[in-house]
Amino acid sequence: MSHRRPLPRGLRLTVTDEGPGFPPEFLPRAVDRFARAEASRTSEGAGLGLAFVQAVALAHGGTAHAENTEHGGAVTLDLPC
Repeated sequence: MSHRRPLPRGLRLTVTDEGPGFPPEFLPRAVDRFARAEASRTSEGAGLGLAFVQAVALAHGGTAHAENTEHGGAVTLDLPC
């Protein structure tokens, strides 16, 4: 699920899921390149998805971060106008 909300000088886009969320110890490095929540995961992935989101945000003067909500994990992208 995604939500868009205008900010006083920009836009906030939040994408959430209904899964278990992120492990708390992973959150500080969630947008780092090659970061994966669990090193022992058998699913494919290089740990670059959230790093790409962060790179796009920074390229446009914005920010991105991951967090846990009452419904699951969420990634928020804030972009200025």
